[in-house]
This record gives sequence, structure tokens and C-alpha cells, in this order.
Amino acid sequence: MPSSADFLQYIDQHSQKFIDRLAEAVAIPSVSADAAYRADVIKMSGWLDNQLKGLGVETRLADLGTHVMDGQELPLPPVILGKIGNDPKKKTVLVYGHYDVQPAEKSDGWDTDPFVLTIDEKSGRMYGRGATDDKGPVLGWLNVLEAHQALGLELPVNIRFCFEGMEETDSDPLDRLIQSEVAKGSDNWFAGVDCVCISDNYWLNTRTPCLTYGLRGIIGFKVTISGPTRDLHSGGFGRMVHEPMTDLIYLMGKLVTPDGRILIPGVEEMVAPPDAEERELYEKLDYTIQDVEEAVGAPITISNDKATVLMGRMRMPSLSLHGIEGAFSGPGGKTVIPSTVSGKFSLRLVPPQTPETIEKLVVPYLEQEFAKLNSKNKIKIESMGGGKPWAADYKHWNYEAAIRATKAIYNRSPDLTREGGSIPVTLSFSESLGVNVLLLPMGRGDDGAHSTNEKLDRSNFIEGTKLLGTYLYEIAAIAT
Repeated sequence: MPSSADFLQYIDQHSQKFIDRLAEAVAIPSVSADAAYRADVIKMSGWLDNQLKGLGVETRLADLGTHVMDGQELPLPPVILGKIGNDPKKKTVLVYGHYDVQPAEKSDGWDTDPFVLTIDEKSGRMYGRGATDDKGPVLGWLNVLEAHQALGLELPVNIRFCFEGMEETDSDPLDRLIQSEVAKGSDNWFAGVDCVCISDNYWLNTRTPCLTYGLRGIIGFKVTISGPTRDLHSGGFGRMVHEPMTDLIYLMGKLVTPDGRILIPGVEEMVAPPDAEERELYEKLDYTIQDVEEAVGAPITISNDKATVLMGRMRMPSLSLHGIEGAFSGPGGKTVIPSTVSGKFSLRLVPPQTPETIEKLVVPYLEQEFAKLNSKNKIKIESMGGGKPWAADYKHWNYEAAIRATKAIYNRSPDLTREGGSIPVTLSFSESLGVNVLLLPMGRGDDGAHSTNEKLDRSNFIEGTKLLGTYLYEIAAIAT
């Protein structure tokens, strides 16, 4: 079922209004990871709730209680649950998104104020924190609702909304909410949902739309080495005592090789190698080594083989070292022996790996490697939490509808991809609701989510809105 021509025309004719609304959203600094911005995150929930109500959506603000951050007890931002349509003859689609954003300061290297949507008229790029992750896609759904309301068009499906304000920090409270709702039986907010659509990821490149059917999981670790009761002068104590930094650097060097191979026994072995058919899927994707080099700004890929590089991102686990806490990092020299240092690293996981199985391999391995040093320092290993990997059936009618919609809007078939990042709620919906989950991205691969100068192209915002609406029409039409 093609979307209404009137709907598509309305989106084009009212594009500036939609951009103005995005500017309003970007202007609210809803940074969930910083306690100083908690009031703004809650302000953002109220703004979004009012927008939904104005478009005919019945909403409920689900209270998640409180949590402690930076030594303060803070209210958790509410989850916005919404519903519009209750026709038993129609399919019901659950839409997820998040209204919180990553931290951003102009001093981080932004060319413009991160909380002022700044448009480059020549390129059509719209710069601002949250523009692509995830305020733009969330507002794309609102644009669809507005067009139908203004034109007096009936929505082709029933829609349920779930918008959270802690995705960038901790989705565990949302997981508990989903489980508590499902436990209510047929009376729960998600009852009757036939499929889920999430727009919170990106094309592989700047050319080809994609659908994503898999995500890597994650588990993070903090390894702390402590020795002296205070920092020491290297001239007075160097080569006299076991230095925590020396021990930590040794351990960090025992985790992964420069070519990405994970050294922890059992981690790599959990994942079966791809067969010829699966490898061919990666070889067909519209992505090149040059795309990687342009994205990172240097010719530094681990391999020159496209399929190998893509599988490294999508179907293989990875281990990345992130930083050392407690060490001197300012300008100039400081000849100090730190008393306590902590190394932070994480692993991205793929099926059948889970945070629990990986933790059972990582902790004893580090303890054994530390014991080999015969150091008199002490070690402490902490798990920083994580999420399981997820993979969906891309032959499901939910994906078929999205493929048809993509062809209708972009005149080309989308790439089918697995993504290297993690969206833990994806697995929560899949397991708790027992339905197919689709990732339908709006933004491009160069949008710079989480980075400085995050942007969303105007064309992706407008055509992406058309895609979301057309997807609903294809869902309504497809045989199940």
C-alpha cells in the first residue's frame, strides 16, 4: 500500500515547520549523564509529552523513581508511553526513541553552539547535539502524526510510543518498566503490539539506506591497581617500589593485540567463523575501505579486505581500551608515581556471548596475569555493567515492509546490516514482547553521533519522515 500522495506533499510543504520544531528540541540540553542537567532532561520530557498530546496521542508519564548520580539522589526522567488508534482490524506498531542526549560543550571542539540548531544552507547539514541521536528521528514520527491530523487522514496502523530519557546513561529502569507492564497481562500498555520499530542508528555510509537486524552487546570493566598510600616522587622511589602504573600498563597490554585479536582465552573461540554464504552478505554491502578511511580521517583499517573489516564491526567481538584514571595527563611534565590508577576497557559482544559469560573469562584471566607479576600492589576488578547482543529475522514481514518503503522513497533497496554499537532496549522488547524488532535509521554514517559537530542532513530528516510514514502504510498492506 503506497503512502498517500497528499501525505508526501504535506511533508515537503511543511519542512521548515518541522525543522523549527527540531530546533526547539535541540535547544533543551537534555544531557542525562550530568546531574547538573537533570532538570533539563525532565523539561524535555514535558515538552515532548505536550507535543504528543497536541497530535492526539494519549500519553502516560511512567515514574521510574530515583537514582544516585555524582553523590546526589536524583529523580529519573519519566518514560513517555503513548497510544493512538485501537482498531482491532489494524496492526499495532510500537515505536521507541529517546529524548536524552550526550554531553556537549563548545569547548570540546564544536564549531557552533551544540544546543543551537545551526544550518549550513549550502550543504543542508543541520548541526546540534541530539539532531540525529535521537531527537530528529523521534520528531520524524511526530511529523507523520501532524501530517495525518492536518489532512484528516486515518493512520494505517495503531501506534504505541515508548520514549525514554536515560538511554545515553542507563536503560535498566526502562527494562524493569517493560517487564512490569508485561506482567500485567492483557491489560498492559504494550498489549497487542505486532512489531517494534526503532530509529536510533545510521546508514553505513552517506549513499545507501539500510535496515539493521543485529546489534553487538557490551560489557565494561574497570581495573584498579593500588599500592602506596599517597603519590610518590619518582626520583626518591623509582625502582624501589612496585609502581601501580607499571602493573596496569602491563595488564592492559595483555588484553588485545594491535590487529584487534582478543587475548583473553575463550572469548574469540565462542564465535563460529562465517561460512561462504554469510561472508557474501558482507561483500555485497555498499561500503568500502575508503568509506572507513573517510569516517576516521586516516588510512588505518586493520585489513584491506572489505568483508573482514565489516565483520570486525558487525559479527565479531572487539575489545577497546578507553583510558586511565588517576594518572597525570596535563600539559608539561610531572615526575610522580601515582598511588592508585584505574584502567577502563570494554568488549563488544556478539551471539552467543553474554555479559555474564564474558565476565567469567575476563576476571580470572586478569587475576592470573597479575599474579605472574609477583607485585606487592593490590588489584580490584569491577564490571561496569553491560547488555546482551541481539539479532532478528530479517526475512520477517516487518523487514519486508521496511524494504518496500525504502524502495518507494529512495528508489533503491536498502543494505541489510548488523551494527557494531549497542541499544540494550532492543533485546528487552524482543524478549519481553516476543515480537520482531526492526531498526530503521534516518541519519547517515557521517552524522557524528556522540561526537563534536553532530549533524543531521536536511534531506535525511525530510525524506526520513516520509520513510517512517510510508513504512506504516506498507505494514498495513503486507500479508502476515
